[in-house]
Amino acid sequence: MSSMQLRTLSFAVSMVIAGAAVAQEAGGRTRFILAASWQPAFCQTNQKKAECATQATERHDATNFSLHGLWPMRQDYCGVSADQKAADKDGDWNKLPEVTLSDETKTALAKAMPGTQSGLERHEWVKHGACTKMSADDYFGVGVHLVGALNASAVRDLFAANIGKPVKAEAIKAAFDKSFGPGAGDRVKMSCRRAGNIRMISELTIGLSEAAGAASAKSAGLADLIQGAGKTSFGCDEGVVDAAGF
Repeated sequence: MSSMQLRTLSFAVSMVIAGAAVAQEAGGRTRFILAASWQPAFCQTNQKKAECATQATERHDATNFSLHGLWPMRQDYCGVSADQKAADKDGDWNKLPEVTLSDETKTALAKAMPGTQSGLERHEWVKHGACTKMSADDYFGVGVHLVGALNASAVRDLFAANIGKPVKAEAIKAAFDKSFGPGAGDRVKMSCRRAGNIRMISELTIGLSEAAGAASAKSAGLADLIQGAGKTSFGCDEGVVDAAGF
């Protein structure tokens, strides 16, 4: 091989490596997941849960996303006793230790996470929050802030405008791109569940960067956190936006 060919090959290899590095940087890595539930759909198949029995059309979770949780990737039950882990897996969440929160966070969480009526915050802290370096107050404060940003976006507007109607994946991804920048919709997965013959949208899981795991994320832009995550497949391609009530 001539010196010219070697230089050409070397240059080509360098460009491939550089391109791969740029692609990785642009794509980022998903370190956290923001799980946002569409509560009316969840309640269709969990009607006996306290938060579902009390759901009403005028309540916040009837027309807004609810906080399910903020999950560190590939970590759970960090430093949790075997007894607590067993109680959590049995679903008896009110037997788990009460989570210590400020009055302000407790009030905000009760609105953002109606599942607190069933001890969901105890489960989320034991399984996920304990794996972060944050206090419980900061951990839930970040979650409340991020789901609030989602509810202030074109994504929530799309859902609220289509209650009782089907919405396609393309429309949801476009709403994410509109509010959180090009490619944001590629960092979201949608889950659906069936109630009778109707396939309903039950949850969005949104990829976030490592910065979501710090107390400073309580004032961070959701767009930046999403853009720093890796891409994923969207999952369910279409579902109905369920209305509150059974």
